[in-house]
Amino acid sequence: MFGTHDLWLFVVSGLLLNVTPGPDTLYIIGRSGMQGWRAGAIAALGIGAGTLVHILAASLGLSAILAASATAFAVVKMLGAAYLVYVGISLLRASRSRLPAVAGEEYVPASMRNVFLQGFLTNVLNPKVALFFLAFLPQFVAADAPSKPLALLFLGAIFDLNGTSWNLLVAWSTARLSGRLAGVGTFKKWFDRAVGSLFVFVGVKLALSANR
Repeated sequence: MFGTHDLWLFVVSGLLLNVTPGPDTLYIIGRSGMQGWRAGAIAALGIGAGTLVHILAASLGLSAILAASATAFAVVKMLGAAYLVYVGISLLRASRSRLPAVAGEEYVPASMRNVFLQGFLTNVLNPKVALFFLAFLPQFVAADAPSKPLALLFLGAIFDLNGTSWNLLVAWSTARLSGRLAGVGTFKKWFDRAVGSLFVFVGVKLALSANR
């Protein structure tokens, strides 16, 4: 279909990759735990929009430039790492203001616009996602495909749809669990801190990792 092959294998492989935790999942869990299902869903949609950028880049060959240029990869990697650390610090600061009795001030949730934008940038500024699509999608494009860019877009759309569906499930599950623990303020505060700390760790790890 659309110049692809082994579509069922692609779907299964994609689902397995989607359920593997990463920065995107951490961000959704953090937002869902702090602000509920709606924020988690918006975060998932932001990440889905970021994934579309990578899919378009892979289809148009832009990811090949990133893969071939060590300098371009290093620049994008450092930008992505810095942004992950920034998001982690933001979550840590938000956890301190969650409990007015502890922090002495009212908790101000992030706007849905900022939640979406942070999710979008968390995904877009991860160069390893770009390289993943460049390496993964072509494996399922037929050699005689009438239009390889169209085949890549088709596969990317399936991957993004399945990934967004999974992320929405993660957001719902996290919000539901968080709602049951709404009265356990200490637990939620430390949960937020744990997610924020993980973001900082992932950002530092990405910055210190090898370029390739």
